[in-house]
Amino acid sequence: MKIMSVNIRPFKVIIALVFVAVLVAGTMALTKTQAVYFGYNSSRQVPVYSVETSEKKIALTFDAAWGADKTSKIISICKENNIDVTFFLVGFWVDANPDKVKEIYEAGFEIGTHSETHPQMSKLTENQIESELTSSSNKISAITGQKVRFFRPPYGDYNNLLLETAKRLGLITIQWSVDTLDWKGLSASQILTRVYSSVQNGSIILCHNNSDHITDALPELISSLKEKGYSFVKMGDLVYTENYTIDNNGVQHTN
Repeated sequence: MKIMSVNIRPFKVIIALVFVAVLVAGTMALTKTQAVYFGYNSSRQVPVYSVETSEKKIALTFDAAWGADKTSKIISICKENNIDVTFFLVGFWVDANPDKVKEIYEAGFEIGTHSETHPQMSKLTENQIESELTSSSNKISAITGQKVRFFRPPYGDYNNLLLETAKRLGLITIQWSVDTLDWKGLSASQILTRVYSSVQNGSIILCHNNSDHITDALPELISSLKEKGYSFVKMGDLVYTENYTIDNNGVQHTN
């Protein structure tokens, strides 16, 4: 009897191709699912870092936690140049400098809270967070008679619990898109270079009220950016408070 020989190599090739096709299809499906999840359905929340706008407007902000020696000079420079700015004040700074808080308010500038004790707030419980925000906000409101609307986390540190608690208390959490690093003792020239290299429409610029060279840098920073067509506005005149979305980079967009 003659036995027929069968070449099984083609079958192996076909099986291998089918396996590869299934593997690729599965990977593509998984990748698509992950893209949707991380791109659109992620539970991670972000504060406001900047605003998408066609207008050449920016927000100049000052955090105040330690020291107040330069605060009046900053106020004077900003008033002389007819610009609006926003201060974020820590509660214990308010306690030590109620006259400066009043001076900031009477100059027409906006005031937000920077917490009560300047802690790392992502490590706090919900009750502790609420205490930090309500205590500091109440102290500011007691002097100005105005409700506090904005909050900047100390160290830029945050988590979902912090953002959710702030929102529940009626506060919009604000970060920054341009960091002067003035607190590191940078010279006026270095501060200006950092601002000019990053500023754009809708930028939020971070400064500190008692940094070494902020009053040296401020006049030129204001005049130079004005020459470029920028206007300086309060936080409330920059951020959107309704009908907006915020992307994963913390940029607000109007709907």
